[in-house]
Amino acid sequence: MRLSLIFVSALMLATLGPAAAQDPGTLDKKPLPPLAHPNDPSTPARELFGRETKPVPLVARAIGSYVAGCLAGAVALPINGPTWQVMRLSRHRNWGHPNLIALLERLAAKARKVGWPGLLVGDMAQPRGGPMLTGHASHQIGLDADIWLTPMPDHRLSNEDREFMSATQMVRPDRLDVDPKVWSHKQTELIKTAAEDPAVERIFVNAAIKKALCREAGSDRAWLAKVRPWWGHDYHFHIRIYCPADSPQCKPQPPPEAGDGCGHELDHWFAPGILHPAPTPEKPKHNMTMAALPAACRHVLMAP
Repeated sequence: MRLSLIFVSALMLATLGPAAAQDPGTLDKKPLPPLAHPNDPSTPARELFGRETKPVPLVARAIGSYVAGCLAGAVALPINGPTWQVMRLSRHRNWGHPNLIALLERLAAKARKVGWPGLLVGDMAQPRGGPMLTGHASHQIGLDADIWLTPMPDHRLSNEDREFMSATQMVRPDRLDVDPKVWSHKQTELIKTAAEDPAVERIFVNAAIKKALCREAGSDRAWLAKVRPWWGHDYHFHIRIYCPADSPQCKPQPPPEAGDGCGHELDHWFAPGILHPAPTPEKPKHNMTMAALPAACRHVLMAP
């Protein structure tokens, strides 16, 4: 059985795996050493963008695709808000296009109204977007954000909590469904609230979580079309917003197929060969260079 065609390109989607949400941070963040040959065309773009600590003070633009691009005019989500807290501060990935910041602030306020105490926000983008040193293939143009499925505590988390606290595993050990000891209808309401926002283009979750959403949605099912299964995402859901109108160089992905995604295409994810794939030799990681990014990304990278 084929993978759902909504995943036209595997590289256009989501994170590389659950470790992206779970890898602990550090309380002793040290600057990366300078590159010996930063102008070498073979230098991986992630080594260049991963060393940038400030945004480009230009008009906000998402440039390129979700998996091959960069971000001008990034805005930081404040690490503390009335209804959110940012996690893993040492990663310095709480940046996004202003449309993403507005979406997260809007979602945090709406979520409180449906009984969710507040958002724990994981990775967004780097100050200038671009490929990351660890954890993600996407999140490059400031339009993606990871939201933990762990409710926000009723107090401000310490820096140590933010770096080492683990999100809650929502999937049963057999991978066939959510864990009823930790999953509740509140998680469903949170994801539904996010999906119903007109700015949201996709939401990625583990297939077991999608199964739970299909079961709990009732007769109001239109929002499910945006919620798609993808590997990982056991602990968090991944929000992706549409290309902004102010970003003509932003490359959208194809629209999702019609329907709620709860039929045979979801069944595919629970086939034994998909749920428990045979081990394969590890392939060397592809080190994307600047040549693979839009030309405008070199200007973003080199700007003062």
